[in-house]
Amino acid sequence: MKKNMSSADKIVRVLLAIIIAILFFTNQITGVAAIVLGIFALVFLLTSFIGFCPLYAPFKISTLKKESKV
Repeated sequence: MKKNMSSADKIVRVLLAIIIAILFFTNQITGVAAIVLGIFALVFLLTSFIGFCPLYAPFKISTLKKESKV
């Protein structure tokens, strides 16, 4: 797996996961919405920690800066 996520991408995903967790623990989201968003939050955290997003791969998307060859 070649990393395809920048630091900014990772930070946004972690922040979204935290927001979802806060909404869940304050009972702002419940039921099916809580389950679906909880799964998204877990996926966001997992992809942030490994630095690879499987949905980016088929489209050859990378938020990493290009390495300059000098």
